[in-house]
Amino acid sequence: MNLNQKICIISDLDGTLLPSSKIPLETDLQAIRKFEQAGGIFSVATGRTVQASERYAGMLKLKSPMIVFNGGMIYYPGSGEQRILQALPDEAKHMTAEILKENPHVGVEVLCAEDTWVINNTEYEKQHVQVCGVTPQYGTIEEVQGTWLKVLFAMSPDDMPDFMQYIADKHFQNVDFIRSELKFYEMLPVGNSKGSALTAYRKLPGMEEYQFIGFGDYDNDIEMLKAADLAVCPANAAESVKAISDLILSRTCEEGAASELIDKILFQSTPKR
Repeated sequence: MNLNQKICIISDLDGTLLPSSKIPLETDLQAIRKFEQAGGIFSVATGRTVQASERYAGMLKLKSPMIVFNGGMIYYPGSGEQRILQALPDEAKHMTAEILKENPHVGVEVLCAEDTWVINNTEYEKQHVQVCGVTPQYGTIEEVQGTWLKVLFAMSPDDMPDFMQYIADKHFQNVDFIRSELKFYEMLPVGNSKGSALTAYRKLPGMEEYQFIGFGDYDNDIEMLKAADLAVCPANAAESVKAISDLILSRTCEEGAASELIDKILFQSTPKR
C-alpha cells in the first residue's frame, strides 16, 4: 500500500495507539498529522463509550467517524451524531442478573448509548472506570436507563479462565462474549464486533473507494483485522492477533508503533493481501 491509493487507518486505542499512560505519544501524533496531510484518513475503533472516547477525538483532532462500543455504534465527533449499529436484546438484562447472582465477586458495568452504569462496584470495576475517565451512574440492573450496547465484567486475571468456562457452559443465546483485556470480558450483541462495524464503515458516504488498514492488539480487534485490507499489530500484541496479522511491527504501543506504521506507508511499501 502507498498513498497513491486512498487509505484509511482504523486503530484500536488501548494497547495499540495508547501507551500505559493513556496519553498518545507526541511522535505518534506528529505521524498522524503527516499521514493526513498526505491524503490519508485516520480514525479509531474502540470498546470505549462515547463519553470515554471524546477526549481522544480531541487529542487526535479526528475529522472522521469513530467506531465505539466494540462495534455497537459509529460516532461522529464533529457533530455528535450517533449511529447505533446493534443493541443487546432485552434478555441480556436477565442474563446479566443471573451472571451477577452466581458470580458476586465480578464487577459489572452496563454501557448504554446514553450513559455508563456501574452495577457491581468491585476493585477491578473501579480500575476500569478510572482508566476510562468516565463519571458513571450507580444502580441496580432494574434502574439502568437507556439502550444497552454492551456489558463489561471486570475481575482478576486469575479468575478469568473459570469465568470464561462458566459463560461457555451457560450457552447463552443471542449474545456473544469476547475478552477485551486481561481483566475484562464483555457481552455483545450476537455477530457484533469491530469487524462488522468496519464493514458498515466502508459504506459511509465518501469511504467506498478507500483501502482500510486495521491496527489492533487484542482479541476484540481480531474481527476488525480480518475485515481490513491489511491487518497490522504492534509488537506487544497478543499471540492470537499476531497469528492473523499481515504485518507485525517492531515497536510496542509504548515505543510509537503507530508512527512506525505510518512511516512504512509513507516511505516504504507494506505487504498487501
